Amino acid sequence: MTGAIDLNSDLGEGFGVWRMGDDAALLGIVTSANVACGFHAGDPTIMSAVTSTAADRGVAVGAQVSYRDLAGFGRRRIEMDPGELTDEVIYQIGALDGFCHVAGQSVRYVKPHGALYNTCVDDEVQAAAVVRAVALYDDSLPVLGLPGSALLRHAGRAGLPCVAEGFVDRAYTPDGRLVPRSDPGALVTDVDEVVQRAVRLAQDGEVVAVDGTVLAMKVESLCVHGDTPGAVSLARQVRAALEHAGAVVQPFVR
Repeated sequence: MTGAIDLNSDLGEGFGVWRMGDDAALLGIVTSANVACGFHAGDPTIMSAVTSTAADRGVAVGAQVSYRDLAGFGRRRIEMDPGELTDEVIYQIGALDGFCHVAGQSVRYVKPHGALYNTCVDDEVQAAAVVRAVALYDDSLPVLGLPGSALLRHAGRAGLPCVAEGFVDRAYTPDGRLVPRSDPGALVTDVDEVVQRAVRLAQDGEVVAVDGTVLAMKVESLCVHGDTPGAVSLARQVRAALEHAGAVVQPFVR
């Protein structure tokens, strides 16, 4: 394998005294951090800690924007007025960017979370609303999303940098969508399988769907979820396998 690949993870997803995942450990492994901005998870203290540690370790910080759904962890679709959705995405980017500024850096990209991410795969209206927010805030910010999604299509039309990502610990349908978390087998937890999927995505640009279909999927970033069981060990083994295969693991934004 030659070339570079980014390794990202969803971080800062605790709230108050409640914690999810090991942010500090993952920030020593991943190259990009999708940081919760307070709508599905995260709070000012958590955002401050994650952005500070990320700055110290050279990890790029992205705003992981979502529906306003703390109770449902952002995994419930919400029908929203497009203008309101645009405003709420701007609000989230700005909140995280403030803590990045204090830490000596800035938000480097935007990625929707959970139900908003999945909605923006096919929903033209909501995808356009999210892209409009990014373009209004900073039209140089890349948008991270699913290959072939409405989100990346609208981002490209708006002149925003588009970055396609692949999920090493999530199953795919034959049409290249993510298997809903409510379905059996949606989460891939076998370590060997996850590692093999990561290398195949980075090296060959393909992944095997749940029915055995081989999907062409050229990606620049790979996601390991911070709330996946054994996420730290999983991320560490994925990175080691990528480097062993000859990949340069680094942020997609330089």
